[in-house]
Amino acid sequence: MKRSHFACAIATLSLGALGAVPAAAQDTANEEAAEGRGDRRVSVDPYIEASQVLVAELSPGDDVVTYTQLAVGVDASLTGRNNGGSVSLRYERNIGYGDDALDSDTLSGVARGYATVVPRALTIEGGALAARTRVDGNGGATLNPLVGDDSESRIYSAYAGPNLHTRAGDVELNANYRIGYSRVEAPDAIVLAPGAGAVDVFDESVVQVAGFHAGTRPGEPLPVGLGVGGGWVQEDVSNLDQRVQDRFVRADVQVPVSRDLALVGGVGYEDVEVSSRDAVRDAAGNPVIGDDGRFVTDDSEPRRIAYEATGLIWDVGVMWRPSPRTALEAHVGRRYDSTTYYGTFAWAPSSRSNVNVAVYDSVSGFGGLLNTALANLPTEFSAARNALSGDFTGCVGGEQGASCLAGVLGSVRSAVFRSRGIAAGYSVTLGRIDTGIGAGYQRRKFIAAPGTVLASANGVVDEAYWVNYYIGAQIGRRAGVDGNIYASWIDSGFADSGEVFALGASAAYRQSITDRLSARAALAVDRLDSEAAIEDYTSATALLGLRYDF
Repeated sequence: MKRSHFACAIATLSLGALGAVPAAAQDTANEEAAEGRGDRRVSVDPYIEASQVLVAELSPGDDVVTYTQLAVGVDASLTGRNNGGSVSLRYERNIGYGDDALDSDTLSGVARGYATVVPRALTIEGGALAARTRVDGNGGATLNPLVGDDSESRIYSAYAGPNLHTRAGDVELNANYRIGYSRVEAPDAIVLAPGAGAVDVFDESVVQVAGFHAGTRPGEPLPVGLGVGGGWVQEDVSNLDQRVQDRFVRADVQVPVSRDLALVGGVGYEDVEVSSRDAVRDAAGNPVIGDDGRFVTDDSEPRRIAYEATGLIWDVGVMWRPSPRTALEAHVGRRYDSTTYYGTFAWAPSSRSNVNVAVYDSVSGFGGLLNTALANLPTEFSAARNALSGDFTGCVGGEQGASCLAGVLGSVRSAVFRSRGIAAGYSVTLGRIDTGIGAGYQRRKFIAAPGTVLASANGVVDEAYWVNYYIGAQIGRRAGVDGNIYASWIDSGFADSGEVFALGASAAYRQSITDRLSARAALAVDRLDSEAAIEDYTSATALLGLRYDF
């Protein structure tokens, strides 16, 4: 099985240039590359594991619990002439010992792939994600809770749809459609503190995205490239029947300045609307909370508008591609009735290292943001997993570098928001050592309709910062070590929430016993400081186990 190396780099969360159809581009490139090679590579690596896990609470208490962890999983990839994709899937059973230990069953993993219907023209793509998360008292979320943690929640997301890429003379035509579903299975309403209100945790949503673009390249036949496009995005969130609708059309131009540099710009019209319903009220006027810990939607009342933005949109920018290893695209313009910035930078100083930066800006619910990030993952990757719990960490690595979903979490509150941020990462391979570092910032401004139970969230801002360092080294032919350090800080604008700081480190060692059987040991320390919690929490975890690769 391939060993992954990750720097918690980037998932590009924006839809890119308005009117572009980014989902089609990557799979078309994959298809053409595979067709050019004329090869087909298949890798399937199933395995089973048996481990003993010890979790010691260092503060505020001193509880110690142990678990037997049994797991089965598979990592597989396919790269061929007409199809491609990767999957990492794992099922585990944790059996606890003692009154404070909780048994659990967990399915985690990620998949992304495409299948060609018409070569060089029509493909079908899809993806899926399953992961565990810890939800704290302010609605913030981090992947990979401790085994048996009673604040554990489950996140699921999946999407599928067709991509069309063809030409009509000098005009290049792109179109795509996808439908996606996301769900968070959380415990009953998260309570901040005795007497405080409950956090309405995101439940589920369905998002649909469609787009088209027709354009010419500079020199084919005009000196400048011209294009026209449009798109439609709709997300329906189950919590209080929230809905995000975004429809736009635009024209764009690309003006070459030199062989490596071009100026780009576009202008168009956009109609954005966010709406919802209120919660059912009891006789005293208080919102009713259902058995699932979420507000009960009042379907008898009409929808209420939370946000509208209709009118002219525009952006200008540059595209700089001095070599196959360097690409920069930066845009500034007006959207959502305010200034918007977005862009990407990718640089591979050598075949063993890469740098990635992304700046994004979008309006969506939690499910739409997660689904878009999943769709932007590469189709050929290896997935990173927590050395102790076996959970999918949210990061994948491929030939083009690493991509992470960790920045998407931030908050699992149900309210729709405008998300703006930046993520950057650097990873390098030095002989038998893989190492990297990544960092990011995200700002979420929540949107809610006046007169509804979510009205107090309107205009509230959550800010999140995160950084991750990873190192992995092969020791001879039969052993290896891995280490990870992470830190995240969330500053929530919600009342009774405040700041949350998470810090942790882990180290793991693996030793081959035979060609297929290996032993492994791992240690981790994690700390969570939260103003919303009565006391801060610190824990240490240890693991000893065996793994058999078929």
